[in-house]
Parts: sequence; C-alpha cells; structure tokens
Amino acid sequence: MKRVLFLCTGNSCRSQMAESIMNKLGHGRVTAVSAGARPAGFVHPMAIQVLKESGYPGERLRSKSWDEFRNESFDAVITVCDNARQICPVFPGRVERMHWGFADPADAKGSDEQKLAVFRKVFNEIEQRIRNFLRETK
Repeated sequence: MKRVLFLCTGNSCRSQMAESIMNKLGHGRVTAVSAGARPAGFVHPMAIQVLKESGYPGERLRSKSWDEFRNESFDAVITVCDNARQICPVFPGRVERMHWGFADPADAKGSDEQKLAVFRKVFNEIEQRIRNFLRETK
C-alpha cells in the first residue's frame, strides 16, 4: 500500500478534498492524509458540501498540522499550493515530492452559488489529477 501526504497552508479546502478523493479512489491500494503549515482549525463547509454532493466522505475530515506527520514515512508528499511548496518540511525516507498547484477556493468572491462554483471547479481539477496519478501508480 502506498501512502500519500497532501500539504497546503491552512488544510481547510484543497488538501482536504484531495485526502477524501484519494482515499475513496485508491481503494486501499493508496491511502492519503492531509495537513497544513498553519492549520485553519476547521474544514471549509463548502469543501465538505462539494465532497458530499460528489459522493465522497467529508464528515471525518479535520484540519491538521504537518507536525503531526513529521516522523511518519510516505511514498509521496504532494503540495497543492505554492506557499506549502516553498516551505515544505523534509519527511523521512525515500519520498517522491510533487507539486500540484490549485487555486484556493476559499479566496472566491461573490454569492454563495458563485463561491460553490469555484469549489466545484477546483474539486474537479483535483479529482482529475488524482485519477491520473492512480493510473500511473502501480
């Protein structure tokens, strides 16, 4: 089984969605956790809403610091925002480091429906990257 760590700044949107998507699509062959440099302390309600409406679990997600995982080993560490990429800590073992940059949906402006549209767009981008990753991962 491969282990993946998704890193972001606040661990409230992108990395949380990636964790949930990877854990469902990985079918136990690949598992994921997520964390942040400066955890927001909550998972954005719109991230949870978009996950649920797409058939992914969101109820057990929680905002975590990457310090929680510093001594664990991972096969891949994937940053999903530029800030996390720049300040990503070193993790033990032979770790493949990747960067998948996505816009922060929490920065979306407008009505709730307009914000949700941004969350859905980012969700779809993350889901596609994960599907590609899983196809390439043996």
